[in-house]
Amino acid sequence: MNIKNLPLNDVKPYIKNPRKKYDIKKVADSIKEFGFQQPIVVDTIGTIIVGHGRYEASKYLNLETVPVIIADLPPEKAKAYRIADNKTNEYSDWDNSLLNQEFTDLLDINYDLLKTGFDEEELKKFFDGADLTSVDTSEKDLPEKYELMIELENIEDQESLFNELKERGYNCKVLSF
Repeated sequence: MNIKNLPLNDVKPYIKNPRKKYDIKKVADSIKEFGFQQPIVVDTIGTIIVGHGRYEASKYLNLETVPVIIADLPPEKAKAYRIADNKTNEYSDWDNSLLNQEFTDLLDINYDLLKTGFDEEELKKFFDGADLTSVDTSEKDLPEKYELMIELENIEDQESLFNELKERGYNCKVLSF
């Protein structure tokens, strides 16, 4: 796989792309925060196969060049891949327990959760209405602001995590061991 930087003007959107992206600013914010971690995939004449959202975000950010992968696919496979790439993303869901752990880890280092692509309403809903705009995790009262229930498969892991959190100064209570 060969990634090349091409002038944005050399990349052309596929005119019949059936998938529409409604919040290009979120994609642009992601590119600003994390860099271009996924190239745009184009055919041999520079037409986008996948990455229309990244292309639009690049225009929004006024980027001059973008990373691309040039796929050497027959037109029918490029067309099918364009559809498959978008459709297969629909078969994903969140494991809220693991997402909660990831969010908690990020909050512990004062990371702005809005940079994850979730908007304020989604985060408030996820954290049951808590105000995340003023979280200061350097305070020891974070557990009073957020209730977190962690269920682990074995008792040793539960006890270990409970003891670690208590040692770090968090207000913990045992519901059952």
